[in-house]
Amino acid sequence: MRHLKNTERVGDAISAENANWTFSGDAVANFDAHIERSVPFYKASHELITRLSEFFLYDGAFAYDLGCSTGTLTRAIARRAGEKSVRVIGIDCEKEMVARAKRCCADFSSVEIVEGDLADFDFADADFFVSYLTMQFVRPRFRQEVICRIYRSLRWGGAFVLFEKVRAPDARFHDMMTLLYQDYKVSRGYTGDEIVGKARSLKGVLEPFSTQGNRDLLKRAGFVDVMTFFKYACFEGFLAIK
Repeated sequence: MRHLKNTERVGDAISAENANWTFSGDAVANFDAHIERSVPFYKASHELITRLSEFFLYDGAFAYDLGCSTGTLTRAIARRAGEKSVRVIGIDCEKEMVARAKRCCADFSSVEIVEGDLADFDFADADFFVSYLTMQFVRPRFRQEVICRIYRSLRWGGAFVLFEKVRAPDARFHDMMTLLYQDYKVSRGYTGDEIVGKARSLKGVLEPFSTQGNRDLLKRAGFVDVMTFFKYACFEGFLAIK
């Protein structure tokens, strides 16, 4: 049996420790390449989200990008708003990501990037919230309260886009979806060691819920109008309107 080191390569020049994945260090410089390569339809889902924003970002509207990482989606939302007077706030808890996002969005005066933890962040009233592969990294004991605060801060008619990796409803389906995703990563050139290394690094860090689990979070927060707008294997995007 191969000896597992404390730190392993997970692809795209990124190393990670067992059960200690982090969005700092070498993950910052290589993050965009890594996520684009490892998440199916990454650019297409970003495009879809920015097009959805057009229904909610009227002149004078306010938007949040939660867990904005390098600011790629934050910038795209601001660009989609065009000449409208829209304010977009990107939030991330990693200093290095915040610095990177500020550089990414530097030419958009409508964008502000702030450092903050979603577990206790005080949201202002807003019209559009996006959480792209972020809520799954919020510890389950805080997750419901974060979504409740999002709901309370949304103006009537506003929307929350929740895009997550999801667990399947039972073990048989989950095995199928997991293997499909592993096949996808192999097709993208990741080695078996890199795939296993990434999975090991995410233990106790990435905690996805099922489709129903995410819908229950939204329902308990107060959302009634919810639909799936994107679905591919174990990735799902929900649109919730207040």
